[in-house]
Amino acid sequence: MKIEELSDDFADTVKVSEPQQNASQPPPPPADLLTQAMNAFASSSPITNPDGSPGPNLPPAMEAMRNKSADEILADLNKSPLFMTNLEENDDLEALKALAYEGSPLEVASGFKERGNESFKEKGWRDAKEFYGKGIQVLLLEVRKRQKGEVEGEEDKEETKKEVGVLEACLVNRAACHLELGNYRSCVQDCGSALRINSKNVKAYYRSAKALLKLDKILEADDSCARGLAIDPENKALQVVAKEIIKRNEQVEKRRKMELERENRRRLEEVTLRAALKARGIKTRSTPQPPEMEDARISLVPNPTDPQSSVSFPTVLLYPLNLESDFIKSFNETQSVGDHLSYILPLPWDSVGAYTVNGVECYMETVTGGLIKVGRKVSLLKVLTSGNVEVVDGVVKIFVLPKASSEAWVQEFKRKKAGEKVGS
Repeated sequence: MKIEELSDDFADTVKVSEPQQNASQPPPPPADLLTQAMNAFASSSPITNPDGSPGPNLPPAMEAMRNKSADEILADLNKSPLFMTNLEENDDLEALKALAYEGSPLEVASGFKERGNESFKEKGWRDAKEFYGKGIQVLLLEVRKRQKGEVEGEEDKEETKKEVGVLEACLVNRAACHLELGNYRSCVQDCGSALRINSKNVKAYYRSAKALLKLDKILEADDSCARGLAIDPENKALQVVAKEIIKRNEQVEKRRKMELERENRRRLEEVTLRAALKARGIKTRSTPQPPEMEDARISLVPNPTDPQSSVSFPTVLLYPLNLESDFIKSFNETQSVGDHLSYILPLPWDSVGAYTVNGVECYMETVTGGLIKVGRKVSLLKVLTSGNVEVVDGVVKIFVLPKASSEAWVQEFKRKKAGEKVGS
């Protein structure tokens, strides 16, 4: 055929007789090229066989695509493994690849199972898991095809029985791989699937019990083990797991009791401390953002559960004129500030020697925002029970100043507090 004749013939073939349209109606949109080509092929001259007899006008698959748009045709093609472009919409792709091996689904799946067994014997857990997985995919694809009625001919019950047996074996064997690889939840899932096929599969009970024990699900592991032993009371592997479950349960129970005792003691200490502070008349207050104290806290010593013990406080000595501080982890209520200043002073950063035991004055802030002077020999208990101070966020704060500068600092402190009250 000459090239210049192609356009005329092609144009004739794609014409479709339509009813006369009203001139006011818009013309129909032109068919896309792919649809035009399919319709042209469908309406061309009938095909004849070599002997002169008439042949089919269009193959069945192409006949089904007549008058479809390009998007519809491409969507249909994408359902075929040969033309697949969207892998996410084709969940059976791996199983279809596996079926590229020669043989029926049962033969292919059995082959993968045997290859998995070989890898398992060589302790190639990951390879074995993949082989068992491919066998499972092939058989599940066959099941879905039967459910959709895509398998022709009558169902061979004996063949189906063998397929179910291979599927069960692959699931149980893949569970063993998961167990070796530490994929305990996947192991339990595969065992559950196998047990839905065969509720008397002792291996599935054994492997699920082992995996559940690793997950510290003692009750579930015990149940799985018991069900397996009910089927096979003499099973040595299950008997070993049963002993492991008992031992682990004892360990978990012991740990639980210790944690419970620890929690009960903590609560007792808290209640006793609150009672001791209330009995002494010591005021405490917490803020929304308390400072990080690590393990430093108000406590009763030497016995945290004895209200007659003395109270010890975390304490901060503040040097506001120099923006320095010292932390005392345990300031007992029977001690005075002088007891601690005796070993803290002199200060390493005090180059002029302004801070001496007899040359400093100490102050604490009152509940009303004022200051109270703290004598160096007065016990902390006496200061805290005076009713004028409170312990904020579990920390006692004491300002330490040289005597020569204390009066000016006190006046400045009062001015700032007064300004804060006016501003609020």
